[in-house]
Amino acid sequence: MRHPTTALPLALLAGLLVVYASLYPFEGWRWPPGVGASELWLLPWPPWRDRFDEFANFAGYVPVGALVFGAFVRSGHRPGRSLISALALAACLSYAVELSQQFLPSRVPSLKDCAFNVAGGLCGAMVGAAVQATGYVDRWQGLRRRWFAPNSAVAIVLLLLWPVALLFPTPVPFGLGHVGGEVRTLAAAAVAGSSWADEVADWLREDAALRPTLSRIQEGLIVVFGALAPCLVAYATSPAGLHRGVLLFGAIALGIGATTLSTALNFGPTHALAWWSPSTLWALSLAAAIGVMLLGIGRRLAAALGLAALAALVALIAQAPADPYFAASLQGWEQGRFIRFHGLAQWVGWLWPFAAMAWLLALLARREGA
Repeated sequence: MRHPTTALPLALLAGLLVVYASLYPFEGWRWPPGVGASELWLLPWPPWRDRFDEFANFAGYVPVGALVFGAFVRSGHRPGRSLISALALAACLSYAVELSQQFLPSRVPSLKDCAFNVAGGLCGAMVGAAVQATGYVDRWQGLRRRWFAPNSAVAIVLLLLWPVALLFPTPVPFGLGHVGGEVRTLAAAAVAGSSWADEVADWLREDAALRPTLSRIQEGLIVVFGALAPCLVAYATSPAGLHRGVLLFGAIALGIGATTLSTALNFGPTHALAWWSPSTLWALSLAAAIGVMLLGIGRRLAAALGLAALAALVALIAQAPADPYFAASLQGWEQGRFIRFHGLAQWVGWLWPFAAMAWLLALLARREGA
């Protein structure tokens, strides 16, 4: 039997994220020097060993295998066929990505990477098969029907991506959507070569340099709106009830955990809680209190409030100036081992508020026309 499932969009998203992380930064495409067309299809086995690289290749394909298996099973296919299909798709994706890496000078294609990718996909598919055999998928579907409205797949994907977005360093805790620097860079590139390019570049540099430091009230509001945003997205697709409290405090706990992990990755485990301060505690407490007061509101009102919270978050974070600690965090991601995840986490952090706003707008428009 075919069943509605979020596994298919999540599987597609996982595949796209793997491709992005594997081919980032998508620069310097050229034919591999000294490699003929007949040799292009053969991947070398490297003599060196990098345990971190091996783990990353394996772990990156585990969710791909599990989600593809779930998508096939929920579409009505038998578990055995779904397992084989998940393994085959993971192998094809890995081989295609490794072949594509030959055209990028910053990437090193490897048959060993491909093998670890396939092993990760197989492990994920087997985990998916075990979860399916124990009946946890059916239990999840029952829980989803009780806790979430129909057609909630996009909202669930947004909620799952939110802690991933927080892994990329932010100027202020929970301050997603900080795209000002990238917009200025794109604006300067758009007018490059024109007679007034220098004036635009000077104006953009002056605007960034003269931006004042955020006040404590502004930083606190960013934390409040940043923590409330995913909760209101969840409220917009969840019936009113006390179960929303689990979503509320679960989201805040995930946000705290993701921010702590991000800080630990950048500055070491001993500084994992460097982002935490009394003002952050008060802001998160205020966000939790507001979330509790809104437990009983309707989904349409929750969507409107979520849209307002996200707009306020984006407006406030756009005023955040660059600081040396934030710059050090970015440098660690851009030049260290995080280079494989830099572009992926960066884009998720940049675009999450805007994707959530687009979904909330579509939700309000659809209900308004109903």
